[in-house]
Amino acid sequence: MSTPSGAPIPSAPPSYEETTGIHVSYPHPYPVSEPGQKLDGKGMNPPPYVGQPAPAVNPVTVQTVYVQQPVVFHDRPVQMRCPSCNQMIVTRLSYDSGALTWLSCGGLCLLGCIAGCCLIPFCIDALKDVDHTCPNCSALVGSYKRL
Repeated sequence: MSTPSGAPIPSAPPSYEETTGIHVSYPHPYPVSEPGQKLDGKGMNPPPYVGQPAPAVNPVTVQTVYVQQPVVFHDRPVQMRCPSCNQMIVTRLSYDSGALTWLSCGGLCLLGCIAGCCLIPFCIDALKDVDHTCPNCSALVGSYKRL
């Protein structure tokens, strides 16, 4: 083939190795046949293996990350690290009237305990909500709602 000006047209562009001047030889992943040798009886030679140069080895930075498990608050003191003062503590408990306390009081009123017996739930800590505070800095670190 030739162009109208008479110059021949190249059959294929130059390979990567030819343009960069890098000549790397890698082992072939399949058997390489001699020119003219037939493979698989089909008369086709495999394409030549064109490898890429090995990537440059960069130093790897390793960073250790400690994941703290979330603290679950109940009606018992919890040992934890205070987020405010960053000290290991055992939480101090305080009880406040919550939804369960008021519902218990209303239920006792409906049952006829209106002479003051309906106020008994306000004296029972097992019916109140619990606030967990730090004994060092008195910061509220969590709470437990009964309802």
